Amino acid sequence: MRTGLILGALLAGLALAAAVLSAFWTPHDIARLAIAEKLLPPSPAHWFGTDHLGRDILSMAMRGAQTSMVVALVAVAIGMGLGVPLGLLAAAHRDRWPDDLVMRGNDLVFAFPSLVIAILITAVFGPSAVNAIIAIGIFNIPVFARVTRGAALPIWTLDYIRAAQVAGKGRALISLQHVLPNIASLLIVQATIQFSLGILAEAGLSYVGLGAQPPTPSWGRMLAEAQTMVTLTPHVAVIPGLCIVLTVLGLNLLGDGLRDALDPRLRVLR
Repeated sequence: MRTGLILGALLAGLALAAAVLSAFWTPHDIARLAIAEKLLPPSPAHWFGTDHLGRDILSMAMRGAQTSMVVALVAVAIGMGLGVPLGLLAAAHRDRWPDDLVMRGNDLVFAFPSLVIAILITAVFGPSAVNAIIAIGIFNIPVFARVTRGAALPIWTLDYIRAAQVAGKGRALISLQHVLPNIASLLIVQATIQFSLGILAEAGLSYVGLGAQPPTPSWGRMLAEAQTMVTLTPHVAVIPGLCIVLTVLGLNLLGDGLRDALDPRLRVLR
């Protein structure tokens, strides 16, 4: 558990550090085009080589990390900000109309994958990183709502919840004071998992042209631009692909490690 947690934290931390650093500094200017230096292999001047426009791939990958992190983070915040209250509401009114309304709404959103939602949004407003955030965020809402409801329902059957009801506390107050703190660790783990899925979703949307638009770098669009040159200059596609794989792997390991560390039942088993 500790090995996975440490490795995941290192990989995720490295991606986060690159994203933060790219806001202030990159080895080369990503807006500078140098056609004479296009498709150069890795060298001391360009550690990861250059792309088809002569841009430094390391600098592009660092700025792409920023794009992916921001999109995934905001999308998770949207999902948690709306999904958790809806899940708490549904659990507090089990087998009543608020529960049915929330769960049927979840089923409706789940019927449309994030890519379909993104296509619908971009058909109206055009492709952009903001629309990718909205699409991924909308898909995250029912995920957090279901997880919250499922974790909160057993809490409502415990004796101290009944004692709080006898004391005159309302369902909303009980949800905030007693239910939410007891499921917070599960929500943290789920947020980590959704964060990794958000990075994958952003890369997929950018790959098909529905995410961040030029000149904003994105790992997904870097892959899309490199697909015709992968046999001639593999490093152009390998670098953004590795960025996605290692970041998602790190976040998944981090999520598994946090689950093991925060779940008291797993600690007892160990």
